[in-house]
Formats: sequence, C-alpha cells, structure tokens
Amino acid sequence: MSESHYIGRFAPSPSGELHFGSLIAALGSYLQARANHGTWLVRIEDIDPPREVPGAAESILRQLEHYGLHWDGDVLWQSQRHDAYRDALAWLAEQGLSYYCACTRARIQSLGGIYDGHCRDLGLGPENAALRLRQQQPVLRFDDKLRGEITADAALAREDFIIHRRDGLFAYNLAVVVDDHFQGVTEIVRGADLIEPTVRQISLYHHFGWQAPDYIHLPLALNHDGNKLSKQNHAPALPNGDPRPELIKALAFLQQDIIEEWRDMSVEALLKNAVANWDLSAVPEIHHSQTRFAEL
Repeated sequence: MSESHYIGRFAPSPSGELHFGSLIAALGSYLQARANHGTWLVRIEDIDPPREVPGAAESILRQLEHYGLHWDGDVLWQSQRHDAYRDALAWLAEQGLSYYCACTRARIQSLGGIYDGHCRDLGLGPENAALRLRQQQPVLRFDDKLRGEITADAALAREDFIIHRRDGLFAYNLAVVVDDHFQGVTEIVRGADLIEPTVRQISLYHHFGWQAPDYIHLPLALNHDGNKLSKQNHAPALPNGDPRPELIKALAFLQQDIIEEWRDMSVEALLKNAVANWDLSAVPEIHHSQTRFAEL
C-alpha cells in the first residue's frame, strides 16, 4: 500500500454523542491516516432511523472539530446513498447471489443463532421477508495489522447473512462495504467490537470482485462493570471543555509515549506531535484495564 494513496475513515452512527471509547477509535484512525500521509474521511452511518438520536450527527461533527480531528473532503451521509445500495442489491440478485428469507428471529435463535439456509431454495418473494446473501465465498480468517491472523467461527463465516432487512432497511454489512469501496478506503481502523462482522464484509468484497481494505481493530475501553463504553450503555459524552486532557488520556490508553510539554501545547500542536510519534506497534491488542474480552 503506497503511503500517498492511503485512505482511512471514521464512521460513527448518530445514536448518541461521542464518548471516550469513540474518541479512541477516532483518534487511532486519524493518527494512522496522518502518519501515513494519507486522507482521513468521516462518514455518518445514518441508515437505521429507529436507533438514531435527533441532532446526534451534527453533535458528533462538532465534537470531532472541537477535539482537533479535522477530516478531509465532504462528510458522506449513508442516508443519501440508498440508490447505491439498491444497485448493489440488484447486481447480487442478477448474479443469483441473494434470496428472500421469511425465517423469524425466534426460529434462528432456536437453532443456536446461526441461520441454516432454510429458505435458500424456496423461491420466496419480498413480502415480509429479509434478503440474504447466498454465501459462495466464506472467509474463515483474515489478517489484522495489530492482532495478526484472526480465525472466525466456521459456522458464522459460512452463514447466509442478511443484506436487506425485513423492515426495509439496508443491512450494515452491505452499506459499509459499498461505501468503503466507493470512498476508496484502503485501511479500516476501528474498535475490537467489530471484529466479528469483518469476515462477512471481506466476503462481500469477494462476491463483488473488489479489493478488500486492510484492518486494524483497536482495544476497547470498558466501564467499571467490565462492559465496553457505548452509547447503549449510557457512556458519558466527551466533555465540552479543554480537549487536551481527554486526548492525552486516549493516547495513554493506546500506549503512546507522551511528552509532558504536550499538555501545554495547543490542540493542533499536540496532535501534530502525536502524529509524528505515532507507534502502532505499541498499541496493545487488549488494554490492561480490560477485565475480559469477548470472544468474537
């Protein structure tokens, strides 16, 4: 991968404001892109209206700017990309790579959570049905540039997963692959909670005949109960005051060397120095504060 062609991205969903865990993902992605003299994009993944909080998207963009994480180009909004997702679904259908499935969540739960291909050859229509990928290219393992080779659960990797939901919404795995390809993303830096869907996303790249990006999954920040910081767990929003203490805290979480003088620098200067001193090899696979790590 040529440094001059590096393209990274941060792609939050507007289900609430950014918190410290979000800052770790955004900062790690930003530093990796800038250290590679690359482009850093921001995409708002607003394709799930029931989970979205009014005004959260605008708040997220203000928070990124307040913390000095300035992106390149225009923000991409998934809510404006429906035609691209429909085109992708149409292409898969034309290739015989999708089918409708009327199985309920309860039925799949009764199977242990992995779909068994029950509707594969039933020829169902779209009425009250989800659309599934007819899995032809399962990905059983992939290389993470931080963690090395990651092996997936074989049953999950071979599953015909949903690409268009029963409620009419586009599935996350489809949208993220279509948009990362559209934006030319060469490397994805994100939290370890997204390790599991990576094999599905790489599989979609293979079905489309596209080059998959590289992946780096950063350690997760946990709360006092040992659960990851998340909007669903009501993690507190990033403070609106001086951003430098939180930035330095995030750098320390990522095991970066911190010079005392940085605390008195401007945010711009602090981040410039953080880029110059960025060391991916120092980032732990699992942070020392994590009491447990979900096997994905």
